[in-house]
Amino acid sequence: MNTKLKISALVFITALGISFAYANHHAVKTQENAALGTYLTDTEGKTLYWFTKDVTGKSECNGPCLKNWPVFYRETVAPPAGVKADDFATITRGDGQKQTAFRGYPLYYFAGDKAAGQATGQGVKNVWYVINPGNFPPK
Repeated sequence: MNTKLKISALVFITALGISFAYANHHAVKTQENAALGTYLTDTEGKTLYWFTKDVTGKSECNGPCLKNWPVFYRETVAPPAGVKADDFATITRGDGQKQTAFRGYPLYYFAGDKAAGQATGQGVKNVWYVINPGNFPPK
């Protein structure tokens, strides 16, 4: 194999790997839990939450709240099976920061979740919950 061909092949393989990593970074997935059912996570399996005090397109978690409930943001989202891509959107928060929303509601992490698969934020103060895409938003 000549040198140009080897370099071209290496560039192609590297670009392909970066493309897969980039696409995976933007994926939202679902996870199953016996107690919680199906819920949304990021690509690493970290649970995503919603805040019942939020309204469509607007976050009510500001200032000190964000220390425990960090914003989830991806410029684009690759949705899990059975969920439409247009269920995800970007909102601009009052502080100017961008945040990903699911069906209009801003998404958050919980600082208390230390590992993938944890959902220790579920039910905190009766206002923080995981998101089951099959029945969200709740009626």
